[in-house]
Amino acid sequence: MKSGFGRREFLHKVAHAAGAAALAGIASPAETQGAGVGAPKGGAGAAGSGSTGFAPAATLRPQFPTADLAWEKTWDAALVVLAGNVRRMPRYDRPLLVEGSVYPGIWQECAPQEGLVYGSLARYVEVHVGVPGPMQIARNNHMAFFAQQKEDGQLPAAIKVADAVGTTGGYGQIQMVVPIAATAWELVQRTGDDDLLVAAYNACGRWDAWLRAYRDTRRTGLVEGFCTYDTGHDNSPRWAGIPNRCPDADARKCPPIATMPRLCPDLSATVYGARVALAAMANALGKPDEAARWQADAEHIRGLILSRLYSPEDGAFYDLDAQNNFVRVRGDAISRVLGEHVVDPVKDKAIFEAVWTKELHNPKAFWAPYPLPSIAMDDPAFVRPIPRNSWGGATQALTALRAPRWMAFYGKQAELTHMMQQWCAAILRSGGFRQQMDPLTGDFTMADPSGYSPAALVFLDFARRLSRGQL
Repeated sequence: MKSGFGRREFLHKVAHAAGAAALAGIASPAETQGAGVGAPKGGAGAAGSGSTGFAPAATLRPQFPTADLAWEKTWDAALVVLAGNVRRMPRYDRPLLVEGSVYPGIWQECAPQEGLVYGSLARYVEVHVGVPGPMQIARNNHMAFFAQQKEDGQLPAAIKVADAVGTTGGYGQIQMVVPIAATAWELVQRTGDDDLLVAAYNACGRWDAWLRAYRDTRRTGLVEGFCTYDTGHDNSPRWAGIPNRCPDADARKCPPIATMPRLCPDLSATVYGARVALAAMANALGKPDEAARWQADAEHIRGLILSRLYSPEDGAFYDLDAQNNFVRVRGDAISRVLGEHVVDPVKDKAIFEAVWTKELHNPKAFWAPYPLPSIAMDDPAFVRPIPRNSWGGATQALTALRAPRWMAFYGKQAELTHMMQQWCAAILRSGGFRQQMDPLTGDFTMADPSGYSPAALVFLDFARRLSRGQL
């Protein structure tokens, strides 16, 4: 399979198996029955300066869980929000799905996955002739990061509308959660995109090398956190007393603090997931030796996460500081570890059951009426009252958007269904698409305007999954 023809043939097969034809616009009978009239132009999240200027028409909708017209109205409004958040950047002049609301840009921790989810909704989006559709935007949400990769292999943490050509913003932290390698590989499987496969494999391999060189200063084999923004945990007690960015906005520099750097379970899990994806990409490219190496490296870091960063007594994963003490703040780093399937459901069954029962499904901890809070509700560090942009306790749309990556994998379909129902109910009540809500009441933080892409994607993805009965 070293020839281009063999690779393309392989990709054609995997794309067919993944249902690329369905993603391109083939509807199920239930969805056809749920088709509705076109969505209104403009409204919440309408295109602004720098946007591509198109709005979708909901010519096709899923069959919603109830006949309440609020579902149709909210569905159409979510599509309009996403259309308005398709923007071009000075440093990457192709349409991208930005975060929206008060976040005019894309972040590595979330934009590739958001693009992937948007692409999975392609059949529901009517695109004008000559305007890139959701699958192309999903591709762009990956390629933008690869295009801005530095010579030493560093990927940007963010690319913003305000970043003029020639500026070097976005490299002051690593800010990764869902691995860009994993979402790129999923997109390749859906589309059979040979060029994306090659670009992703090369860029993500270089990114892994950069992380080994600059984020393993203690030579443990795990990934180190240097600052708050590395994990995207703004205003989180997990990082109390630690600077937001690295010194001199240089992600290679750790602040001179005695407890730093930390070994981080979620950052290490991101690298684990990336290496698993790189192994799959290497096989697709006809590189079995490299695939074996990536898989061995993935298994090595997986073992280190479980042996060094897990507390059996708490059923939780914690940062380990430079003095070899756990930073005992129980936060959503726990679910991020599961998001990359670090805990094997068979070999590590006891670990998963402890994490699930003691933490994630514990109604005193994370299984709130509106799951999942960013800090356990019974943790002394849980923040009340909840301020805006707070990973100190608020239930975040980004966490919800990531939940299908792991809950069904661990056999928690019923709980995932409940979580999706709660999120949809809260959004239906709120009349907008915002970043976070109170885990006890489902009331969204109203300080920021509506128009937040992750919340719009949560509603669309969850409503589609609930209506189709597919988890």
